[in-house]
Amino acid sequence: MTPRRRRKIVRSAQYVVLTVALALVVVLADWRQLKHQFLDPSVAARMFPDLITVALTNTVVYTLAGFGVGLVLGLVVALMRLSSVAPYRWIAATYIEIFRGLPALLIFIFIGVGVPLAFPGMAIPGGTYGQVAIALGLVAGAYMAETIRAGIQAVPRGQMEAARTLGMSYGQAMRSIVIPQAFRIIVPPLTNELVLLFKDSSLVLFLGVSLETRELTKFGRDLAGETANTTPIFVAGLCYLLITIPLGYVVRRLEARHAKAR
Repeated sequence: MTPRRRRKIVRSAQYVVLTVALALVVVLADWRQLKHQFLDPSVAARMFPDLITVALTNTVVYTLAGFGVGLVLGLVVALMRLSSVAPYRWIAATYIEIFRGLPALLIFIFIGVGVPLAFPGMAIPGGTYGQVAIALGLVAGAYMAETIRAGIQAVPRGQMEAARTLGMSYGQAMRSIVIPQAFRIIVPPLTNELVLLFKDSSLVLFLGVSLETRELTKFGRDLAGETANTTPIFVAGLCYLLITIPLGYVVRRLEARHAKAR
């Protein structure tokens, strides 16, 4: 048997296995029960308009706030990692290793419980929104720092040398020449980090949010408990997909554009 013939048989077998598996799912699944538990129109109707005006809005606000804090923190830490001052490098490396290694859940618990215990009487500005922004920012900052550092190092050294030849100081060259080029390189991974933060915002429920500060997951869980039906959780999941799928498409387009530009 020729290799081409063998590949054709293997590919045909894979299609057969996939078709049989899909047929078994269609035949064996209790679609009536699934529709009742996950697609009950009467339960889904109870979610509006709070699903959009409260849950989805808060989720987007939390994500953008965490991304903003993480971006600023990541840039500072990345510059510290590249600093000629050894203590700065040590501090940056320690922060990155700790916050990349810890689960995001533990960071949320630390912000919600540990900070008030460590600093009695001190409140984080912004209440729940401030706590979420810091927690998500600490998580994202560790990853963004390494991404930004890699982007800066990917800029040809000749760019810095040319800027210094023109009389720019090191700081001016970094601000005007190197960092803008680095951000063009790292836009795709930063957009991917935004997608991850959007999902991590579901951990807000561990901060003890109120009715006005609930995000999608907490909103869906609460209503699912009230109705004894999982339709709210399913609808909340669809809302996540409505955001993450377009963002994923944007990431792929940016990556293709960057590869073409290179």
